Amino acid sequence: VRDTSIFKSVLANIIVPDFQPKQGIKIQVTENENIQQSSGQDNLDTLIAKIPSSSLFPGFKMVPADFEKDDDSNFHIDFITATSNLRATNYGILTADRLKTKFIAGRIIPAIATTTALVTGLVGLELYKIFDNRTVIEDYKNGFVNLALPFFGFSEPIAAPKLKYHDKEFTLWDRFEVNSDVTLQQLINIFKTEHKLEITMLSSGVSMLYSSFIAQKPAKLQLPISKLVESISKKPILAHVNYLVLEMCVNDETGEDVEVPYCRIYIR
Repeated sequence: VRDTSIFKSVLANIIVPDFQPKQGIKIQVTENENIQQSSGQDNLDTLIAKIPSSSLFPGFKMVPADFEKDDDSNFHIDFITATSNLRATNYGILTADRLKTKFIAGRIIPAIATTTALVTGLVGLELYKIFDNRTVIEDYKNGFVNLALPFFGFSEPIAAPKLKYHDKEFTLWDRFEVNSDVTLQQLINIFKTEHKLEITMLSSGVSMLYSSFIAQKPAKLQLPISKLVESISKKPILAHVNYLVLEMCVNDETGEDVEVPYCRIYIR
């Protein structure tokens, strides 16, 4: 359809409602502000409810549209030109005409077939080493590639720095794992008995969950970690979240502050 009169007649009947800001929205200004915001689940449920039943479209079959820049009858380039120029106008970027848009879109395929293919191949080579259970770090390689120069450079990766508490070494890849949604008191006991560490401070994101130098209410100590996080952050834990990451400050048996990995608690 290239008859502009058809587009004009359709556009003439479209009513664009005036913009009305949402009411009751609070914007978080500082990290310490706890503002209850909707997770968006209600809007998602509303949209899902509006999807027509498949029984209303008997025999309908959706067919994916393959991008083809040289077929002017499919309006692919026209659509890309229109939408990209709308975005460019919004952000003060130079717009492009249809011919330039077609030229840019046409260069995507060779880009995918060169740099992306090369990077994928290099990653694949490193995966072979992992599957071969290589434990010597010098067997692995970092790759630096610039096809425009061209430049191909490889270097040996640097091992993660090792830290230590008691007689145990750890790196940034290590963590404590707790496989159930224990209470705050149980978590404190686990670290005291199993790891010989005293938790002095516990946080989740920007929320302070526990401080040993502040008197704690008995009821708080008996809350599961998930409920404690929701109570203090004033935000629900989303349904897809299976674990929580907790940062902690701890003391060893001599009362000295020591650095330890973070703690991952599985809540589902």
